[in-house]
Amino acid sequence: MIRQTIIRALLLVLALLAGSPELSAQEWAKKMFKTTSHDFGSVARGAKAEFSFEFENLYEEDLHVASVRSSCGCTTPTITKRDLKTFEKSQIVATYNTRSFLGQKGATVTVVIDKPYYAEVQLSVEGYIRSDVVFDPGEVNFGEVEQYNAAEKKLTVTYAGRSDWKITDVRSANEHFEVELAEKERSGGRVAYDMIVRLTNGAPSGYFQDQLNIITDDSGSKSIPVLVQGSVVSPLTVSPASLILGTLEPGQIVKKQLIVRGNRPFRILRIECSDGCFSFDPPGQEPKQLHFIPVTFTADASGVVSQSITIQTDLGNGAIASCVAAGTVRDSAGAE
Repeated sequence: MIRQTIIRALLLVLALLAGSPELSAQEWAKKMFKTTSHDFGSVARGAKAEFSFEFENLYEEDLHVASVRSSCGCTTPTITKRDLKTFEKSQIVATYNTRSFLGQKGATVTVVIDKPYYAEVQLSVEGYIRSDVVFDPGEVNFGEVEQYNAAEKKLTVTYAGRSDWKITDVRSANEHFEVELAEKERSGGRVAYDMIVRLTNGAPSGYFQDQLNIITDDSGSKSIPVLVQGSVVSPLTVSPASLILGTLEPGQIVKKQLIVRGNRPFRILRIECSDGCFSFDPPGQEPKQLHFIPVTFTADASGVVSQSITIQTDLGNGAIASCVAAGTVRDSAGAE
């Protein structure tokens, strides 16, 4: 399937190169991008606003991006990776300069590719930077948060204009965000709110970048986005992440070992697996930063084995670590 995809991609390049050189140079390169335009909408002054244009090398030849440039200082482009092999991905990150510019602003970001062929791809961004609404700080950045722990950050929203201006709601598609608004000032056409944003203790591990939408009673631009980002770090790691059992005969016994490491001493409360062919020698109850867990698997019915092993600890609110055990049990005739 992959070889067929590469062949089709190469045929496409050859067909394009047979036509107008300028058109073909644009089209084969442009097809690598998921999208080539983005509208930031209405954003507050000082707000952090950025968008990632993702692209993928669809071709057999190695790809190199020579440069990226913007037609306007209102947008600063950066690239995450310049050299891509087949099916590798990268991003052009367009950052909107909301501190130095106001009003309706747009830019063309030109991506210059010099390998395997020369091409230029134009990406467009636009938006409206409001002068009457200011964020301090410009985003909600949680940094690193330990999993199973809640965290909170404060952002101040200041408005200059109508004395009766109001924030009516704050919305997000992320169920792990909670928001509390408190009006702190309303006088002389100036209105200010403190916005407390909480990351709940149920947030999954990994990096996240999302946004909140502040809904106002403006007659025009009612929604103002706020960038929210951070990283939820698990307090536990399991090694190996995948427990390879190999290919076994029925009745064969294999012994393995899991190593569970925490960022501080902890106890293991339970080790669970739905397959009764697995047994474990639980460690003692002494808190340690490193635990060794012997695992015994007794091969039973033939077929593919793929089972999750869950390890519950007393870290935080009961932090859980897990790994997948995989292998194959031959049938009685010796065939897999």
